[in-house]
Amino acid sequence: MRLVIVGASGRMGLAIARVAASTNGVKIVGAVDRPDAPGCGRDIGELAGVGAIGVSLSADLPAVLVGADVMVDFSAPTATARNLAAAAAAGVAALVGTTGLDAAAQSAANDAARRVPVIIAANTSLGVTLLIELVRAASYALPEDFDIEIIEGHHRHKKDAPSGTALALGHAAAEGRSVSLDSVAVPARTGGERERGEIGFAVVRGGDIVGDHTVLFAGEGERVSLVHQATDRAIFARGAVRAASWLSGRTPGRYEMRDVLPFKTRA
Repeated sequence: MRLVIVGASGRMGLAIARVAASTNGVKIVGAVDRPDAPGCGRDIGELAGVGAIGVSLSADLPAVLVGADVMVDFSAPTATARNLAAAAAAGVAALVGTTGLDAAAQSAANDAARRVPVIIAANTSLGVTLLIELVRAASYALPEDFDIEIIEGHHRHKKDAPSGTALALGHAAAEGRSVSLDSVAVPARTGGERERGEIGFAVVRGGDIVGDHTVLFAGEGERVSLVHQATDRAIFARGAVRAASWLSGRTPGRYEMRDVLPFKTRA
């Protein structure tokens, strides 16, 4: 699988480069970032600390996409639509792990999916992907008098809140109850009694927290908690490389991280 990494000099981009460089059957053929990104022109393997691999960090995405199989994009929401268009034009599958995407980026993903396989992933951890499935199942199985609260924590530099993963968990919980998240979400609780059927969010930002997510189902006399804690950013990189390998060679269309798992809920 010939891989192009977009946002390659960022924390996730370098983590993906480290994982890809040590994964059998995966070859990094391109690394892209902004023209003013640190290390532009240097070997991405050296930047990632795995030694030179003969691929220099570039700002020319269309050029490096030639001959590639999959583009993995962890850059910026403002660049997502443009990057997806470039991948579609080159006939290259796309996995986007950038969060905070707007409607224009989602529309660009739909356009690209007519020509190439596309995954837009709120989180590329396989553990989080399983957590989302379990939340959907629990929400379907438990009665509505179990209140649902989603608590998430990330490092102090994270820009979006609630996180894309927390929102994905919220959507899964809402799907389990056959409602839309927009109709029941409470993104910031400030006072008053809880309304029946609400899905609440609580956000923690501090230090170097990689990513903590808890979905609490609180009933009368009992609670069920589904928890995922990330302690190493490499889990997202491993999941991204695995998903990219899965995506390679698929027919055009929109796929999800849940498609990469052998287990799916029916709710």
